[in-house]
Amino acid sequence: MQRLLVTGGAGFIGSNFVHYVMSTTENFVTVLDKLTYAGNLESLKHLPADRFQFVKGDICDQPLVDDLVAAHDVVVHYAAESHNDNSLQDPRPFLDTNIIGTYTLIEAARKHNKRFHHISTDEVYGDLELDDPERFTENTPYNPSSPYSSTKAGSDLLVRAWVRSFGLQATISNCSNNYGPYQHVEKFIPRQITNVIAGIRPKLYGKGENVRDWIHANDHSSAVLAIIDKGLIGETYLIGADGEKNNKEVVELILAHMGQPRDAYDHVVDRAGHDLRYAIDSTKLRTELGWQPQFSNFDAGIEDTIDWYRANEDWWRPQKAATEAKYKEQGQ
Repeated sequence: MQRLLVTGGAGFIGSNFVHYVMSTTENFVTVLDKLTYAGNLESLKHLPADRFQFVKGDICDQPLVDDLVAAHDVVVHYAAESHNDNSLQDPRPFLDTNIIGTYTLIEAARKHNKRFHHISTDEVYGDLELDDPERFTENTPYNPSSPYSSTKAGSDLLVRAWVRSFGLQATISNCSNNYGPYQHVEKFIPRQITNVIAGIRPKLYGKGENVRDWIHANDHSSAVLAIIDKGLIGETYLIGADGEKNNKEVVELILAHMGQPRDAYDHVVDRAGHDLRYAIDSTKLRTELGWQPQFSNFDAGIEDTIDWYRANEDWWRPQKAATEAKYKEQGQ
């Protein structure tokens, strides 16, 4: 049994990882989360008290981080400001959390010689043309296009530098867009699903041609565990499940599954600097570590996700009105 410290474990991808670890291993998990708007303790209900604890706190709090890192075997760093729209409105929190927070954690991991895994995003690579046959690999140059992606790129580079300069026992993973349970309604897929449930027409940025490489959060979690268990120190692994879909296709699929006409959505003003296409080549992860995604059928994964949001209105309803009001102010 290992003791895992999971930062940002009350957020979407972090909470899914915690549930996955608790259901597939005997490890003890401590979640450190500041509980900003994106963190929700309801996402961590019904976990066994003898193997789980929650600590409310900021990853920029050096004394707290130092104590927690010292008491654990592995640090899994999910905590991040991650919503592109928010980074365009107010970049400063992204600098604080994604840069200073990561620095605070890796300094503690270095001091106590702890295993560290850093969760990042494919958005650090910028975007691809819609007709580009290439996909992102571990060797793709960084080319971030927003305050969010640039601060995540900066945090990746900090981890790499600490590995080389100080011998930090770290790995990095860059993952494509996640979907599944516990995702905040500001995000693309849950926003459309909850709009339909709430009787609101879904919203599509621009023409909806932007392509994302979708992966179920459980597949992301299994990949992270594989990297922690078998990944080589200092290496970066890209996580993807060959789930490329454009936003128009996703909205229309959601509407079809929910018994609505496929064109029952509204076009809204596009996001500034909206990346065209992300696509992940996860060959290294699959060949070197033997990982394979389990949710390879995006259609079935969307149906399962719709069912979860239908069954858990008490989880997302409190967030919905304020989220839609903010989007309305932005003309979106």
